Amino acid sequence: MDGTILVADDDRTIRTVLTQALTRAGCKVHATSSLTTLMRWVGEGKGDAVISDVVMPDGNGLEMLPKIAQDRPGLPVIVISAQNTIMTAIKANEAEAFDYLPKPFDLPDLMKRTARALEQSASLPRRGRAPDDQADEGEDLPMIGRTPVMQALYRAVAQVLNGDLPILIRGESGTGKSLIGRAIHDLSDRRGLPFITLSEMDLAEVDGPAQLLARLRGGTLIIDEVTDLPPEHQARLVRMLDLCEAKGAEGDAPRFIGTSQADLEAALEEGRLRRDLYFRLSGRTLGVPALRDRVEDIPLLAAHFLNRDAAHPLALSDAAARALQKAPWPGNVRQLEQALRQLAQTSLGGEVTESDVTRLLGAQLHRAPLQQEADNERMGASVERHLQRYFDLHGAMLPPPGLYARILREVELPLIEIALAATAGNQAKCATLLGINRNTLRKKITDLDIEVTRGRKMM
Repeated sequence: MDGTILVADDDRTIRTVLTQALTRAGCKVHATSSLTTLMRWVGEGKGDAVISDVVMPDGNGLEMLPKIAQDRPGLPVIVISAQNTIMTAIKANEAEAFDYLPKPFDLPDLMKRTARALEQSASLPRRGRAPDDQADEGEDLPMIGRTPVMQALYRAVAQVLNGDLPILIRGESGTGKSLIGRAIHDLSDRRGLPFITLSEMDLAEVDGPAQLLARLRGGTLIIDEVTDLPPEHQARLVRMLDLCEAKGAEGDAPRFIGTSQADLEAALEEGRLRRDLYFRLSGRTLGVPALRDRVEDIPLLAAHFLNRDAAHPLALSDAAARALQKAPWPGNVRQLEQALRQLAQTSLGGEVTESDVTRLLGAQLHRAPLQQEADNERMGASVERHLQRYFDLHGAMLPPPGLYARILREVELPLIEIALAATAGNQAKCATLLGINRNTLRKKITDLDIEVTRGRKMM
């Protein structure tokens, strides 16, 4: 990399790490713990890119972005923040930050984004709307997560807020698809207009769509589980979408947001979903991750639900958090929320313990739900679904390079671990079971850092 980076963060360790990493990469670095100093440097014309924290002793980094854009149009600013809520990502997007990363961030990832920032043309137009007094309304939305998949979803939501394209939100039951739809409405320019969830009664009569449009008045219509709509209702919905597209030039067309937990490709093949409806709704597709794909967020979610539902302050012990992370949660965040609501009502004292969690979850801590899910779905279909969600979560961007090796490792590691457990740690039998050479198995055990223990066979 070649250029000068301005770094603003009140954490000395972060300033030191970034300065050393950027300097080794060939950049010049000016680092400060003060927004005032950062703005002075920007005003003096210093720097080719900025990396700034949000909460600083002398101000808010996000509030400085419009001033930076005014003084130095095209100067890319990467926002880093420990405030890992969707509102931080949205405010960063509204203020036209070049990029946003949550803390703790992955240093190689930040370096890649910084390299892209340095390549950005200073002549690119910067557009956006001013911060709104109502923007803080979204702080209470229960979309919480620090994992990369959730941060990618936050950025994707921020990008589609004020557009007109229909949105299709995909995800398993209980992941919060409708909440995402509601957040898009509440945080957009349409927030003062109606938000209506489609019911079958709205499409039951011939004049139902016209009446629905009159109620919407340019607001947002959310269509839960589009594949569950009867064929005749899907046809009327298509005609309504076509009518709204024609009205789009008048500026009062509503926005449509569909949700689905179904395998849409299979639904299309089986005729349960009209192709014209699918293509009209999928102007932009958002994938909501399952809870098992973001287990690191479980303690954060659990603390949120406890604080919301408990009659008195409750803490979550580390052992209890680990127990929650081990549970399969086939019902995703909704199931976790119900479990924490019960814990908030039944736990004694000021702390939720591991025994509290074990007592509540009982059979859920076993793997039966996962076995049932596996029985109901081909392995290939399951892998395809997870891979598609992984790509969807990156929006218009491609995943980081090296995907093939990463995916193979993700499959190979649990396969060998389970095979070793099934053969009680007998490597000769395990190699035969897998159909590979014993020396190959030994090398993979070493490369993947697999711990081999002798024990009782599973079967």
